[in-house]
Amino acid sequence: METKRLYRSRSDRLLFGVCGGLGEYTGIDPTIIRLVWVLVSVLMGLGLGGLIVYLIAWVIIPETPEA
Repeated sequence: METKRLYRSRSDRLLFGVCGGLGEYTGIDPTIIRLVWVLVSVLMGLGLGGLIVYLIAWVIIPETPEA
């Protein structure tokens, strides 16, 4: 049984691969994850907070190991 792990994407990245990695992990298109991230950040008034959460995710989620 293979364990599923969350990694930042090396191939599907616009900035640091966080949304691409979340997309690979969940099976959801990373573009949808990016749009939801921005919408939630704006609608909840987290503009700068959303960016800070993204940067924290960038620091704590490891990059996909090279094969």
